[in-house]
Amino acid sequence: MMRLSGLSSGMDTESIVSALVSAKKTKVDEAKQAQTKLEWTQDAWKDMNSKIYGLYSGKLSNMRFSTAYNKKSTVTSNSALSVVSGEGAVTGAYTAKIKSMAKAGYLTGAEISAKDGGKITGDTKLTELGILEGSTIGIQFGGKTTQIAIDDTMTMNQFVSKLREAGVNANFDEGNQRLFVSAKETGEANDFLFAGGGENATDALNKLGLTASSGATRIKGSDAELELNGATFKSSTNAFTINGSTYTINAMTDEEISITTQNDTSGIYDMIKNFFDEYNETINAMSSAYNADSAKGYEPLTDEQMEVMTEKQIEDWETKIKDSLLRKDSTLSSVMTTMRNAMSQGVEIDGETYYLSDFGIGTASYFEAEDNEKYAYHIDGNADDSYSSGKTDKLKAAIASDPELVTKFFTKLSANLYDGLTEKMSSSDYSSMYKVYNDKKMKSDYDNYEKEIKELEKKLSAAEDRYYKKFSAMETALSKLNSSANAISGLFTTN
Repeated sequence: MMRLSGLSSGMDTESIVSALVSAKKTKVDEAKQAQTKLEWTQDAWKDMNSKIYGLYSGKLSNMRFSTAYNKKSTVTSNSALSVVSGEGAVTGAYTAKIKSMAKAGYLTGAEISAKDGGKITGDTKLTELGILEGSTIGIQFGGKTTQIAIDDTMTMNQFVSKLREAGVNANFDEGNQRLFVSAKETGEANDFLFAGGGENATDALNKLGLTASSGATRIKGSDAELELNGATFKSSTNAFTINGSTYTINAMTDEEISITTQNDTSGIYDMIKNFFDEYNETINAMSSAYNADSAKGYEPLTDEQMEVMTEKQIEDWETKIKDSLLRKDSTLSSVMTTMRNAMSQGVEIDGETYYLSDFGIGTASYFEAEDNEKYAYHIDGNADDSYSSGKTDKLKAAIASDPELVTKFFTKLSANLYDGLTEKMSSSDYSSMYKVYNDKKMKSDYDNYEKEIKELEKKLSAAEDRYYKKFSAMETALSKLNSSANAISGLFTTN
């Protein structure tokens, strides 16, 4: 909207109004900066989680099984399927098709409100939503139906607790005014259903936003399906055990996957070496992010700030912030500690405890290790590692002399690490399955910023309009006064 001002007064009205609303403009900028930084943090975590999950679901997952050390299965056309052959596997070529991946049941409730239109909190009584006292809601899970009786004292928090007691994940998001309910495990048999309730159950579910008619969205729990050599197999998880071999679906693909199974006695070393290559890459990336330089005093740039900077200056500024987003992050530190502890602890085999060092594998000394590589492992005698290439190769010697001991040690060690990461990546009210960070919470916070920014922009616009109207009225009055003064002056002007 074009505003013509200062014509009569000669005042720079636009600058004056900008100064008057500067506090409100600052609030808008700060909210946008916080949202931008959160978005960048989400991206940083997505990238880091991808590295951790890649290690977890790939090489580490395979190394838990002793059969991985006896036979080697290679997915030649697509990494969407991982295969670990068992002792009973028949050598040869196979074809596989991924029909579907296992999913966990998930219900996103509709946005709800109290009878008076007010906001709902965890302490809000369900009767304040218009739910009748004595209503009973049924939830079917695990082959049984749990009845939740609603009395005049039950609050939203208490209702959520009852859902959790029934065996599902549940949370009420006050920011979005929605209930979220999900199964704890993937698979059709692990799904849940709101059904079998008593009197007024449908009305209660509608008022809680848990029905399709009220606006809820539902993802049904489903099984994974894998076609192997023309035969279809189902599993509640994305892992299948077929004829002694374990097949793990990592991603969907429409391509036919070729699998080659062959006897392998020399691949143990390569498998262990490749695992440590990926482990080192992952732990080094985590260390680098955790120990990044501080970006204190740096915030995402406003539009006004970017107008006076070059593209290179903007890029350098934003890179400084992005590189520091996971600095000293407690979640990242916790995951790193889990990984380090699993790798450093001993493994008991036949009454004797073994460590990685017994197989010539260890970290560099503190003063010899490169920055952010202090937790990386080196294999003695590894020709590709300048730090340890000149040392005696204990690992190859152990594989040659006692492959069974090597197999037992690394299956147990990798299982310990896998279990630790599984716990870190379990789903919760704030994080999705296979995420080590609070992705759900971040998404909710981002949406809340979106709402906050819109409200702040409305207030800013209203304040600007209010001040411009006042200055416009002043200009009109001055214009009339000037006209009157000119008219009076004209009366005394001589011809």
